[in-house]
Amino acid sequence: MDNLLSIVTFIPAVAAAILAIFLRGEDEAAQKNAKWVAMIATTLTFIVSLFILFDFDPSNTGFQFVEEREWLLGLKYKMGVDGISVLFVMLTTFMMPLTIAASWNVKSRVKEYMVAFLILETLMLGVFMALDLVLFYLFFEAGLIPMFLIIGIWGGAARIYASFKFFLYTFLGSVLMLVAMVAMFSDAGTTDIPSLLRHEFASDSFSLLGIHIVGGMQTLMFLAFFASFAVKMPMWPVHTWLPDAHVQAPTAGSVVLAAILLKMGGYGFLRFSLPMFPVGSEVLTPLVLWMSAIAIVYTSLVALAQEDMKKLIAYSSVAHMGYVTMGIFAANQQGLDGAIFQMLSHGFISGALFLCVGVIYDRMHTREIDAYGGLVNRMPAYALIFMFFTMANVGLPGTSGFIGEFLTLVGVFQVNTWVAAVATTGVILSAAYALWLYRRVVFGDLIKESLRTITDMTKRERAIFAPLVVMTLLLGVYPRLVTDITGPSVEALISNVETAQAVAQATSQVAVADH
Repeated sequence: MDNLLSIVTFIPAVAAAILAIFLRGEDEAAQKNAKWVAMIATTLTFIVSLFILFDFDPSNTGFQFVEEREWLLGLKYKMGVDGISVLFVMLTTFMMPLTIAASWNVKSRVKEYMVAFLILETLMLGVFMALDLVLFYLFFEAGLIPMFLIIGIWGGAARIYASFKFFLYTFLGSVLMLVAMVAMFSDAGTTDIPSLLRHEFASDSFSLLGIHIVGGMQTLMFLAFFASFAVKMPMWPVHTWLPDAHVQAPTAGSVVLAAILLKMGGYGFLRFSLPMFPVGSEVLTPLVLWMSAIAIVYTSLVALAQEDMKKLIAYSSVAHMGYVTMGIFAANQQGLDGAIFQMLSHGFISGALFLCVGVIYDRMHTREIDAYGGLVNRMPAYALIFMFFTMANVGLPGTSGFIGEFLTLVGVFQVNTWVAAVATTGVILSAAYALWLYRRVVFGDLIKESLRTITDMTKRERAIFAPLVVMTLLLGVYPRLVTDITGPSVEALISNVETAQAVAQATSQVAVADH
């Protein structure tokens, strides 16, 4: 099918335009129509995206389904996917119908709410498919706007503070990336991502303001991109916007934030930082590995001190993203396979945990852990689902959470045993905070009067969780569904990075000998 990627990307945007132009009124019928248009559009996007997956050839490590045409001011509109990006496209199209279904109880400005989510889906898909630097940046930055509105309009009591903090952190981080992109264009003469992947940026060391820059321009460009992607992940210590954003966002906003938006940072490391600046990556790998290990331990300890369920799960997300950055910068097969697997697995598990919070928040309108207790007596189905995803979040063997953590730790162990040892304590700490949360919310006697009439999950809520349970179990027992697709592309990436690093090292030695 021609233009398949563009069709998948812009189905939600077309649906958003239809809603914005043709739907009028705020009555119950108009609200229902808005929800159904959004549901049909996101489901159709997922169905069409399956053609990408079915026709994708994992053995081909290049970009597939490539579309290219002239765009504005000589810039190019170029889209494509490879073994690294195709599964992030599938994660996005898979999660969006579930987030729309989770928003069925929204009563305020329903049309605008659905339009925001539909536009957000188009922009997120564009990030994973863009093969032009300018196009990538536009999709990457424009995605901030609908999320800013979702938190700022439909969020909690401190929504304005949280939405501005989210926007400013992520936007300011990207300013340095824009400067680096200009430098890349000046050096390579193109914004074409496949061409930039083949281009060798200068890695000669030099002094700047009295500071010796090992790795030269590559190190500076790496740091500029790192500033943006580290905030997006988010990595310690630039993670503080995430708990506020999660707590104030509506349930569906938290799901999209955890399941998809955070993955843009990891994808950026895989697409730009590691392959384009291999020498800069090598120079700064020890720093990134220790930052990741600190993030895992520190945010796990902070999670133990939380009284708000959403905040606890938000800090858990930062810890789990620590495994991702460790795996990526281990730069070996197990590490990179594990990092990609962890991102996909975290999308399902963390999204489901925020949905679990949403289920009881819809009934009780509080996220305070102390407001609950003994829910198993009134909500046995909910208790079972919550327990399943709590175990998956801990990394129980048989769930996808175990595979991602295990692979990344194996990859990191080959590079730095001390980092691996410190990071492994995060597995124990995650069990501590996750089981502590579950015990206080679900077990015990039902002593609070307000909980005596609480009802179990509806058929709609159970239907939302069913595909997430299936994917978490399926990837847990058959991880080759992911690794068979990502493996060849990861292998090619590692080979290219090692070759570039070896060439740079040989060139440096020759320069020293000549000197």
